[in-house]
Amino acid sequence: MEHIRTPKVESVRLLDRSSGQRKVTIGTLYLSATHTIFVENNPETRKETWVLHSMVSSVERLPTNPTGSQLILRCKDFRVFQILIPQERDCLDIHASLVRLSRPEKYSELYCLSFNPNVNKEERVESWNFIDLMADYKRMGVPNNLWVATAANSEYRVCDTYPSELFVPKSVTPAIIVGSSRFRSRGRFPTLSYFHQDTLAAVCRCSQPLSGFSGRCQEDEMMLQAVMKSNPGSDYIYVVDTRPKLNAMANRAAGKGYENEDHYTNIKLQFIGIENIHVMRSSQQKIIDVGEMRSLSMTDFLWGLENSGWLKHIKAILDAGVFIARAVADEGVSVLVHCSDGWDRTAQACSIASILLDPYYRTIKGFMVLIERDWVSFGHKFSNRYAHLDGDPKEVSPVIDQFLECVWQLSEQFPCAFEFNERFLITIHTHVYSCQYGTFLGNSQKERRDIRLNEQSHSLWPQLWKDRAEYTNPLYKAELTQSQGVLRPNTTPYCFKMWKGLYNHMEKSMPPHQSPVDFLSAMREESQQLEEELINHQEVPPGGTAHHHPGSRQEDSNPDRETNHVGEDRGFEEED
Repeated sequence: MEHIRTPKVESVRLLDRSSGQRKVTIGTLYLSATHTIFVENNPETRKETWVLHSMVSSVERLPTNPTGSQLILRCKDFRVFQILIPQERDCLDIHASLVRLSRPEKYSELYCLSFNPNVNKEERVESWNFIDLMADYKRMGVPNNLWVATAANSEYRVCDTYPSELFVPKSVTPAIIVGSSRFRSRGRFPTLSYFHQDTLAAVCRCSQPLSGFSGRCQEDEMMLQAVMKSNPGSDYIYVVDTRPKLNAMANRAAGKGYENEDHYTNIKLQFIGIENIHVMRSSQQKIIDVGEMRSLSMTDFLWGLENSGWLKHIKAILDAGVFIARAVADEGVSVLVHCSDGWDRTAQACSIASILLDPYYRTIKGFMVLIERDWVSFGHKFSNRYAHLDGDPKEVSPVIDQFLECVWQLSEQFPCAFEFNERFLITIHTHVYSCQYGTFLGNSQKERRDIRLNEQSHSLWPQLWKDRAEYTNPLYKAELTQSQGVLRPNTTPYCFKMWKGLYNHMEKSMPPHQSPVDFLSAMREESQQLEEELINHQEVPPGGTAHHHPGSRQEDSNPDRETNHVGEDRGFEEED
């Protein structure tokens, strides 16, 4: 509270620019330790608008004009608020307070450490045990006679950004692990991410080798040989370097780089071409800028979308996942994936490949497990990438935004393959930034342990599971062919769409005549009724009377039902 200079200002005008409305609301602005709160004056509605300080990405103060002083609040979930404050002095105080409150300097200032839902200590501890990664490896059939658990990283001795529990090829010794770790950036040696029981091929991950132009490491070469031998049906492995080849070559000058195929005789090197975090940060900002344009024409929109390069980047990430999934499922070849440090592009490629390969990760619970494994436990830098603490702005980048968008693109191509809907993905996106829960805090498992996060905050996953009815896709049927086996998406350019549900809040604020989710749920119920009638008809004894002909329809009991087709491109977002 010491950062709040003025806790309350009256006669404030608020315009929610992301709502698509041009109506200005008059009310009172409050600053609390965690939220900016606007309460409108209208005695009939008294509508409240709450904005978490941790969700504010920037606070811009415009020049004072005769009507007052203006602030523009831009949020990490792409909402934009325009605030007009009558007195310049109040505006200066609010601006200074919000700048400081939206840039916490230490973890103890974050909302999740003061957020106390009504649960006792035992329930909080239990919430952190909701996701069991070892149970998921067991589901994959690991450990087995090919892959075993290693204690090498116990207490994070070998790699402080890796989890403490890891799986490696059975033939690998602790000396090979340590030697390989010393030859890999940040000590991130090759380790198992996903095991495919049908082909015995594996998806492994690591960071770039410290090879420079000629360096080599016997233990690292033995490690890759062991990865190959852990798959009896193949005499080579793919090494997928997710970077553009030019970028990887540039790293060689700094003593890093990529695997030399003359030294690793059992590998096939494949460059994918996903750009770095700086390119992605700039690309997303261009998408946001397009959305903020006034009187946006079709030409402006199409030019802005093309100029951003955003969908090109989404395609590159999906292409990486497709390559890995095909290698594992179709060729039966294990794949080792890395980028530079192995916590951004590597997480994207491995997790997309897992979704394509395994229907479990297309369920609500399985998707949580996947994020916990490939992102949280394997040391994705959540605090740095999503500006949870005040730090270097060049470390910020929408890495998990892109992963969630890739999943959304897949759900558009395979609408029956995912148990969850668009709202689930958007809710996860919001909580990556909100700091309301401790799930996405910190840059590694060790860092979260050191700040005793699970003793002071709560996990997001049990809450999402409790609310899963809101996140269920009404089209999902686990037994359908589309929901089983390997997904094989089309990644030609015309298959990609702009994710308006995430970026365009105007769509969400305008209430549809009937929510698409409700519409689909009603259709599903009607289909079930028709199926039951068909069964009853088939069970009528000879000479009996059928209730209805299977091809006929009863009169619609809801004459006001909207007649839009299911395939109409309206998204799956309900009215908030």
